[in-house]
Amino acid sequence: MKSNHKVTLNVRGMTCATCVLRVEDGLKGLDGVHNASVNFATEKATVEYDPSIVGTDVMTEKVKDIGYEVVGTTQDIADSSRKTTVSVGGMTCAACVRRVELALKSIDGVEDASVNLATARATITHAPSWDGIETIKSVIADTGYEFLGVLGETLEDPVEAARQRELKELKLKFNVGVVLSILIFMGSMQHWFPFLMRIPRHIMLAALFVLTTPVVFWVGSRFFRGAIKAAKQKTTDMNTLVAVGALSAYLYSTLTTFRPQFFAGSGITPHVYFDGAAMIITLILLGRLLEAKTKGKTSMAIKRLMGLKPKTARVIRDGKETDIPIENVVKGDLILVRPGEKIPTDGVVVSGTSSVDESMLTGESIPVAKEKGSEVFAATLNKSGSFTFEATKVGAETALAQIIKLVEEAQGSKAPIQRVADKVASIFVPVVFAIAVLTFIIWYFIVPEPIFSRALLNFVSVLIIACPCAMGLATPTAVMVGTGLGAESGILIKGGESLEKAHKLTTIVFDKTGTLTRGEPEVTDIVPTEGVVEKDVLEIAASIEAVSEHPLAQAIVEKSREEHVVFSAVDNFEALSGLGARGLVNDREVFVGNQRLMGKEGIEFHGLDQRAKALANEGKTSIFVASNGRVIGVIALSDVPKDSARETVATLKNMGLNVAMITGDNEKTARTIGDTVGIDKVLAEVLPGDKASEIRSLQEEGYIVAMVGDGINDAPALTTADIGIAIGAGTDVAMEASDITLIRDDLRSVPAAIRLSFQTMRVIKQNLFWAFFYNSLGIPIAAGILYPFFGILLNPVFAAAAMAMSSVSVVSNSLRLRRMWARQV
Repeated sequence: MKSNHKVTLNVRGMTCATCVLRVEDGLKGLDGVHNASVNFATEKATVEYDPSIVGTDVMTEKVKDIGYEVVGTTQDIADSSRKTTVSVGGMTCAACVRRVELALKSIDGVEDASVNLATARATITHAPSWDGIETIKSVIADTGYEFLGVLGETLEDPVEAARQRELKELKLKFNVGVVLSILIFMGSMQHWFPFLMRIPRHIMLAALFVLTTPVVFWVGSRFFRGAIKAAKQKTTDMNTLVAVGALSAYLYSTLTTFRPQFFAGSGITPHVYFDGAAMIITLILLGRLLEAKTKGKTSMAIKRLMGLKPKTARVIRDGKETDIPIENVVKGDLILVRPGEKIPTDGVVVSGTSSVDESMLTGESIPVAKEKGSEVFAATLNKSGSFTFEATKVGAETALAQIIKLVEEAQGSKAPIQRVADKVASIFVPVVFAIAVLTFIIWYFIVPEPIFSRALLNFVSVLIIACPCAMGLATPTAVMVGTGLGAESGILIKGGESLEKAHKLTTIVFDKTGTLTRGEPEVTDIVPTEGVVEKDVLEIAASIEAVSEHPLAQAIVEKSREEHVVFSAVDNFEALSGLGARGLVNDREVFVGNQRLMGKEGIEFHGLDQRAKALANEGKTSIFVASNGRVIGVIALSDVPKDSARETVATLKNMGLNVAMITGDNEKTARTIGDTVGIDKVLAEVLPGDKASEIRSLQEEGYIVAMVGDGINDAPALTTADIGIAIGAGTDVAMEASDITLIRDDLRSVPAAIRLSFQTMRVIKQNLFWAFFYNSLGIPIAAGILYPFFGILLNPVFAAAAMAMSSVSVVSNSLRLRRMWARQV
């Protein structure tokens, strides 16, 4: 059987959509790789593979061969639940690897250990119950090497560290480029600066050559490295365009400086473009710098989530309190949490009470009460009391870690609309080269009075203004921001495909019980007979029902507590199966139960049986209360809609969506709930197993359907629907059936999630339009199409500025989503 594991590679060095395709094709070409998807904005490659055929070391080597760098890998949650990867220092050869592997395999509970010398990492496969990280740490130390931490659990992010290094390098090179470009510009325009007029022109030209060389080859080294990598793969990309453009201007100027007779002999007045070459490099580097900064902001949600991780835990071991790093906490540890502290990991309270702010997890600002047996979650904030809890999940198993993983996967995914941009990008650079060469030929061989320098400048302008980066960034940056904003609001979106589908929805189908309604009965009506007050009916009923465990009985007891009714003592209590209960209250024989019980005991209804029938037509269940041989009142109960149900349905209708409800209840009950919340289309008496068939029927009618359920018995329908939305999932975030998981049990999250997908798709379309429009307009202008009409030719320096700003504008437009969303939440 095909084993399908998943790994995410953090790839550095990609600069445009062509790089993405190159990495994807390279990984897909490996034996054992089933699929590979590369995201330019997140710089991640998600690979599905068979570990028995291919390993991550082979993938890393392949990416390196293509010309890029892998700076870390992350296994998926399912794959890593019994795997732990640690970093090991001090290994120098294969013998070290063998020594560490043997030592790790000797640990109780360890099934296998694999050590990679190149990455300095050891991956340990172990049973659910094993000796833990502390033992690994001591074994590695005893073997003579250094334990450097657990991958994926330490607070340091290798990808973020690499990004910071890149930013630092870009800032340094840009600053040097600016200073040198200003000097080069002054030297090129010598006649503008009187104090430079004394310097002979040939000396000035030599000085310009000296100043320009480091700008082109050191400041612009990333473009040449990228172009060489592409050339080795027999392809081209954005780096090729910049490198050829800048190099053309530089070589022409160098030749003019040191061999002017070559051009003089051709009757051409030589002119140097050192300033153009330097400014092209500097301006495009500015674009890369701004792009790197803004791309960093698009992953703000992940950084915020990671920033929530506590660094230490106060563990009680051998009766002593000890503060230890969070990485050293193991399952079963008793952890003490004081007021104002973050909870270090997931667990169950064993003593003490408190209230905990879980807003980081659910988006709900009201603190949640915690007592013995309550679940607590990593990174949530303890507010009032102190308590001790037992760690049940640590590291990558915690709810926070799973949310981070889901958001990372979503941000690394591709929306189907991106395939259009990918297809264009695959042929874009060769087409631009063809246009540039054609431009040179036309301007040098065809136009009247051809001038070599003018033909060269137009050639360079075409190469420089073309921007495949904007096309490559259009979709992934918007997906990153959209899914990140969702995560911050308790809306977990599986990826770009879910976002794109959600914005096309026409119909929303809600499950009734537990989704539209509270999922438990509540008292809705108390109808006393003549001469009796409601409070007396409730007192007698609650006194009898307080002894019962039936859900309806519990609802009556809860209502009496809300009304501050005092219970009376009950004697001779007897539960009557399928009927109700009886007993003595204040020496009076009392019956509480259904209509059959009253009939069996020969009790007079005094007209209340007709009232009960009317209540049944409203979808309510009636409980009769009888005392001294006569019915004194009837109590109606119903599973009532949630407070936000009607508002949510109205909001969805205002968005132009059809709303339906599906339930196993009878037609009358279902219709009553539907009318209450404003839903016209009600699918009643549908068995849980048939819900998926009903969804398919709607799809066959041409509707694009979202199913909203609690994710338990609704899994088949959630999977069948175009979009499955699991609501109120709490911390159970790894719900395979749903495309969107709403952590908070608030129906208003449903229209919020759909609205977020609408806004994200609008931004993606704006980005793609701008990217295609910019290139469609910019390239012909650079080629000189306006010259015959207006005498306008585009200077390569302006082309470089336009190219730099185009990708920045796309990323900035994606970030605009944050402002749009902030105005609505």
